[in-house]
Amino acid sequence: MFTRLNSFRFVPILIFCLLQGVPAWAEFSLWEIVANRQSKTVCSGVFISGRTVEDILLNDLDVPKPETVKIEVDRENLTVTVRLADGYTSTAIYRPECGCTNLLDQSEISVRSHPTDTIPVLPPRSESALWPKGEGVTKPDKSLGIDKRKMRKALDKAFEEPFDNDKLIRGTRGVAVIYDGQLVAERYAPGYSKDTPIIAWSMTKSIVSSLVGILVKQGKLDIYQPAPVPEWQDSSDPRHAITTDQLLRMSSGLKFTEEYSPQLVDVVVMLYGHIDVGRYAASLPMNAKPDEKWYYSSGTTNILSRILRQQLGDHATYLAFPNKELFNKLGMHRTILEPDASGTYVGSSYCYTTPRDMARFGQFLMQDGVWEGERILPEGWVAYSTTPTPKNPRGEYGAQLWLNRGEPGNPENRRWPQLPLDAYGFSGFEGQSVAIIPSRNAVIVRMGRTSGGVKAWSQGEFMGNVLKALPKE
Repeated sequence: MFTRLNSFRFVPILIFCLLQGVPAWAEFSLWEIVANRQSKTVCSGVFISGRTVEDILLNDLDVPKPETVKIEVDRENLTVTVRLADGYTSTAIYRPECGCTNLLDQSEISVRSHPTDTIPVLPPRSESALWPKGEGVTKPDKSLGIDKRKMRKALDKAFEEPFDNDKLIRGTRGVAVIYDGQLVAERYAPGYSKDTPIIAWSMTKSIVSSLVGILVKQGKLDIYQPAPVPEWQDSSDPRHAITTDQLLRMSSGLKFTEEYSPQLVDVVVMLYGHIDVGRYAASLPMNAKPDEKWYYSSGTTNILSRILRQQLGDHATYLAFPNKELFNKLGMHRTILEPDASGTYVGSSYCYTTPRDMARFGQFLMQDGVWEGERILPEGWVAYSTTPTPKNPRGEYGAQLWLNRGEPGNPENRRWPQLPLDAYGFSGFEGQSVAIIPSRNAVIVRMGRTSGGVKAWSQGEFMGNVLKALPKE
């Protein structure tokens, strides 16, 4: 029993909730949630990242004795089924165009009937053409002025494991550094390479923001009008006043519990218990007026993903939208967004990508949403996204992007004190991060799986160390 408990990081929280009778869990079983998380994680790890079941159980799900969990990987039918000794079973299916999805109580036939075959998938990029157009790299020209010793030292520290405590794991799996539009440094942990997709977690939110921007450019959405959410259309519903802009800025006033404490379980319920994650988030009540307070919420991003689907209308058009309008244009051929069982992308969390692809996306934003001469984002969208939202402490959040502006009147109190004030970027669970630093013409990517929080990994310290190796502008 102890081994199975240890396989899910939030199990102590879930047990407490069950024992205390927390209402949010009334319709779920502890082990149902555990099984769903395991089947989804194993499915994506095996079929997208090309890893072994044993590696995933030990290093992603913290199962010290994999034999206590029965995993069935069906490579012919592209499914993963998890069977727990408690009797709970969960199946996730893989579709090459859009990754893995928990079936929950949906039939495999119904989920596989989604029109994913219309998603345009790029072939591998040229190995000879230089990044970002291809995958080729050359040694940085000496004229760039990069201090190789300092860069090597920064990367060495990023990958070292100096802790005796097994609860502190740095867990860096991939790093990429862009300077002056060139890939000037990268490194990967054993078992990983430039072609290994890694889960981005909440960095996915920043991708969703760009997809919303593209929809705005196409004239299909006005973010300053009430959000087109079906459940909120009654003018007597206080949620009717929430705009898409307020959802983008995490200032909607919707009740959502992101923190993992005994009373706060919405994010786990949403990801591992609901067929339609956006609909679940949209069903929640308000606990503040719009723009009255700022609160980070994965639920609001999934509402945005659902809005994208609704405004695009046709399901096939929606499923193809990220690849057609963004990933394929940027050459992000190793990036996959994964949908829930209803066929809506889980925009809060489920993107598998590589450090190189995230570097492309970061460079794209630093170029104001223009790529190879084509304006993909509307003019002014990056400026809007990097403007601090009201009520946000330290000026550290814009529209689905983290900022480094600092506390009004006290800019030294900022998210990454090691970085310039103009830095912004993406952050995700377990230490995923991208920093975009226009004043230094740099994009810095780190992906991995950290345990132990800031004691094990400091994003700001790493990024600051990399900047020391780059010339000052």
